Amino acid sequence: MYVMSCCKDQSFLKGRLCRYANIELSPSAGVLNYGQGVYEGMKANRTQDGRILLFRADQNAGRMRHGAERMCMPSPSIDQFIDAVKETVSANKRWIPPPGKGSLYVRPMLLGTGPILGLAPAPEYTFLVYVSPVGYYFKEGTAPLNLYIEEEYVRASPGGAGGVKSITNYAPVMKAIAKAKDRGFSDVLYLDAINKKYLEEVSSCNIFIVKGNVISTPATNGTILEGVTRKSIIEIAKDHGYQVEERPVAVDELVDADEVFCTGTAVGVALVGSITYRNKRIEFRSEGRLVCQQLYSTLVGLQTGRIEDKKGWTLEIN
Repeated sequence: MYVMSCCKDQSFLKGRLCRYANIELSPSAGVLNYGQGVYEGMKANRTQDGRILLFRADQNAGRMRHGAERMCMPSPSIDQFIDAVKETVSANKRWIPPPGKGSLYVRPMLLGTGPILGLAPAPEYTFLVYVSPVGYYFKEGTAPLNLYIEEEYVRASPGGAGGVKSITNYAPVMKAIAKAKDRGFSDVLYLDAINKKYLEEVSSCNIFIVKGNVISTPATNGTILEGVTRKSIIEIAKDHGYQVEERPVAVDELVDADEVFCTGTAVGVALVGSITYRNKRIEFRSEGRLVCQQLYSTLVGLQTGRIEDKKGWTLEIN
């Protein structure tokens, strides 16, 4: 894994690779007491001819810097972030699955590791990167997901940190996920905190609905994470001739949707077979010529080198 540290009001300097191991923290570390931390998720893929590709690493680097600013943390530069990821992936390349068998998941983290008893930014920070080989995110694999719309709990509220990848955004959704999975659902789809009528996002991925040639997704307004896969799918969809709308999407629109899918680094592009809302199950097209399969095929083709990258999205690791 890769480790780099700095003090508050200073800049990160050169980090180092070390063996994957536990890290030592003070019981009063800012990240433990006040949740001062952000993280990223990305994947390295092996191509058919043996090359190793990263996908849009600059976008993850920029998102971490944006999140760090929101959480009052110094952050690595974009170049430092990318170099650290490249070094970590290169050092772990034997763990990258063969083409079509999975990816190497990359987890960069930025943590307030210095001790602080009062509610204030930590005096010291640690940036680290570790990796793990992964397959499918959901137990269903490529089978359509069955989502449950949650009305009791909300994922984020205006003015909060829902729009950044803060570690504090994830533990609160575990209760809703557990409740949904106990009832046989794959995951939870959340509504906006104010009106409880507009779609926000699934626990760890963005949501899209398809009607004819129009693909709609909730606009990122501070409560929804600006997913890198979301951003990529929007551009790919436009390239394929679809009209893409980023706007408030009312829950009532699900009844008329032809197709629904989720996007995220972990899930890729996942087809949604049904959404249950107020005990009513709404089903969507899950067979035949699907929009999400067309978009996913292009996305994976770019990520794995099967399609020529004319956008400059991939980065080869030696």
